[in-house]
Amino acid sequence: MPNIQFDTFYRYDDLSRILKAYADEYPQLVQVASIGKSYEGRDIWLATVTNTATGPAEEKPAFWVDGNIHATELSPSTACLYLLNKLVTAYGDDADVTRALDTRAFYICPRVNPDGAEWALADKPRYIRSSTRPYPYDEEPFGGLVEEDMDGDGRMLTMRIPDPNGAWKICPEEPRLMIRRDPTETGGQYYRLLPEGAVQNYDGVTITLQPKKERLDLNRNFPEHWRQEVEQRGAGPYPASEPEVHAVVHFIAGHPNITGGVAFHTYSGVLLRPYDDRDDKEFPVEDLWTYQKIGAKGTEITGYPNVSVYHDFRYHPKEVITGGFDTWLYEQMGAFAWTVEIWSPQRQAGITEYKFIEWWREHPLEDDLKLLKWSDEVLDGKGYVAWYPFEHPQLGPVELGGWDSIYAFRNPPPQFLEKEIALFPEWIIWQCLISPRLELYEASAKPLGDGTYRVRLVVHNTGWLPTYGTKKAVEKKVVRGVIAEIALPEGATLETGQPREELGQLEGRAYKHVFGETDPTEDRLKVEWVVRAPQGGVVKLIARHDRAGVVRAEVEMSNEK
Repeated sequence: MPNIQFDTFYRYDDLSRILKAYADEYPQLVQVASIGKSYEGRDIWLATVTNTATGPAEEKPAFWVDGNIHATELSPSTACLYLLNKLVTAYGDDADVTRALDTRAFYICPRVNPDGAEWALADKPRYIRSSTRPYPYDEEPFGGLVEEDMDGDGRMLTMRIPDPNGAWKICPEEPRLMIRRDPTETGGQYYRLLPEGAVQNYDGVTITLQPKKERLDLNRNFPEHWRQEVEQRGAGPYPASEPEVHAVVHFIAGHPNITGGVAFHTYSGVLLRPYDDRDDKEFPVEDLWTYQKIGAKGTEITGYPNVSVYHDFRYHPKEVITGGFDTWLYEQMGAFAWTVEIWSPQRQAGITEYKFIEWWREHPLEDDLKLLKWSDEVLDGKGYVAWYPFEHPQLGPVELGGWDSIYAFRNPPPQFLEKEIALFPEWIIWQCLISPRLELYEASAKPLGDGTYRVRLVVHNTGWLPTYGTKKAVEKKVVRGVIAEIALPEGATLETGQPREELGQLEGRAYKHVFGETDPTEDRLKVEWVVRAPQGGVVKLIARHDRAGVVRAEVEMSNEK
């Protein structure tokens, strides 16, 4: 077994070693290759997982999984490794895993953004949103507060600075907590709260936050409804301009067998589906129904609620996100895509009813008290740090403390990591198994006399989803119908039919009503040829579909009945 633990976040060299170790130990199930280079020149590794003895991945329906597109969201990489480990170790013992690898494939990209993650995991970490490429300007910022670990304790906390015009005061019920000052309140001890860090060119009066030199957000750089910097910050100069996003887009566009995908992020403890930027009314109805069924299954398995980004996860009620992975994969590629936000500190603390984004703007003091108790009792006090004095080089006496958000919020603390990421493989495998699957129903050659034969090929879709996957794929014409081909033995000729024919799509079982539904054979199709073969021989038949896979059959043409 590869030397791997699921309570840690691996740096690039170790991640590379682990992936190659899986490929070495399970060569029939795992192949590892680079799909491109990052801005700093690191390989973006992809593990292709399938049983190659039953056919190559490209000839099977496939499911995409990725993680760590944002620099500090490290647990998604470990979640991808956990899925990979589950697939290879459960193969042959777990019926669903075995069927999935025999009949389907997984494309797993554990770290889309290796540069940003490497900065976050460095001995002296730097925390940025996403890519390390300078953007929108390649120049050093100056002035203002630069977030950094001022006292060298490995944490970046909050600075509490006495200020008569500060917006915060000490909580009477719990002195460690800071609460907002009442709108008309005066005469008390008030504070200004700022991130821990040094202040460059301090004038003794004003403090601004220095913008980071690296302001790209790779999850705004995908081609769907991409918007310029003036409309959406960090989206890059043009769609898929960034090498990491280009690598993902190029691979997925070149693999039409991908029927769905999950992108792991942190944090909020929620399963997010498109649309990011428009109402559910814009969906083809069948696709919305299917999204809701997939989401309900995800909630049943993981306990995470499933919601629409547009309706339930907007950072501002009058703003939308565009250029994200999930909406791109659905809208342009016609595949069901999800964003999984791993980890909910609120839910860990017993806060079950809350709005994912609105909670940060407004929530009751009771929630803060629950979170503080959780830090004290479950995290051994490491989540929330009691305020302590610090002599700041520019600001003089201040206090440091508050939430260590990188430890408690951004990712699950290491001791909880494996338990959290173990929630997802079952749902991902289930999503892979609902994909369309082309299988042989009949292949025959019936003698008609005078050296001619009626050759028949019948295939059916045994998957739950239709062969086209989504109605959006049909609308955008990104999926062809079933292609049937015939190859004749030497000396044989076709009397009727074509060597290659494009046929229609096949339905699955996804849109059957629970009551009063009939069940015609929309999942099955037949193609026939008349072949003249005086010497008999073997005719080779192929049926293939971009998303549903490939079927091959050989039929003996003989006058013997």
